[in-house]
Amino acid sequence: MIQSMTGFGKASLQLPTKKITVEIKSLNSKGLDVNTRMPSMYREMELGLRNLLSQRLERGKVDFSLFIEITGEETASKINGPIVKGYIAQMREIIPDADPTELMKMAVRMPDALKTERDDIDEAEWQHIQSVIDEALQNIINFRTDEGLALEKEFTQRIANIRALMHEAVSFDSERIDTVKTRLRTALDELEAAVDENRFEQELIFYLEKYDVTEERVRLDNHLNYFLETLAGSEANGRKLGFITQEMGREINTMGSKSNHAEMQKCVVMMKDELEKIKEQVLNVL
Repeated sequence: MIQSMTGFGKASLQLPTKKITVEIKSLNSKGLDVNTRMPSMYREMELGLRNLLSQRLERGKVDFSLFIEITGEETASKINGPIVKGYIAQMREIIPDADPTELMKMAVRMPDALKTERDDIDEAEWQHIQSVIDEALQNIINFRTDEGLALEKEFTQRIANIRALMHEAVSFDSERIDTVKTRLRTALDELEAAVDENRFEQELIFYLEKYDVTEERVRLDNHLNYFLETLAGSEANGRKLGFITQEMGREINTMGSKSNHAEMQKCVVMMKDELEKIKEQVLNVL
């Protein structure tokens, strides 16, 4: 079963003093490109987080966001008492009769009056955060799986369209051969020249062999089957499907170059159109 590289997962958890929210978005990419956004105090956990995202998501342009919303009486900023007292003492020397309340208001606005203390990561809290991350990861994987099912249905339908068009193109083969024979015979009759019938038949067979599309049809049919087998396999991946579409394209192009029949060429053009749509969507497959 295939998965899409496009997905979104979100999870949140309310703790007594804060709300934890994790959002993960992913788009298609040749490899894994992870961009993380989180509060600075959790940066030391980033390497392990990147490894986790790599293992679970494998490929894609991934944007990971961790939001911490303080909902209780908790703050990392505290008044720097000695600094504030020093400011007040200095201002009293300058303005002895100043109102103490006004002095305090001015002092707390001075540089370094507030200090931000960086707390160590609480292990219990980080375990809660990890549970939210796991939930968000599972949500994005579910999203990718659902998108993969939709892609699989589309691929199956377009492969069936290509196969039908291939058989339709081949159905014009006998008509094309008769047209070529008639055209060559008419040209010889207009020349009014004596023709060795055996030699004519040999040259005609040689000429028609150059335009025979049997090998291309057989190889294209094999590629179509291989694509569907890979799609249904447990190890389906976008790169492998992309390689198969390249081989399909070669056979379709060769059929187009050999077809000198208007209806056959129309079928080839429609096959190319279906294949291009497959190629566009294969870029989204994990």
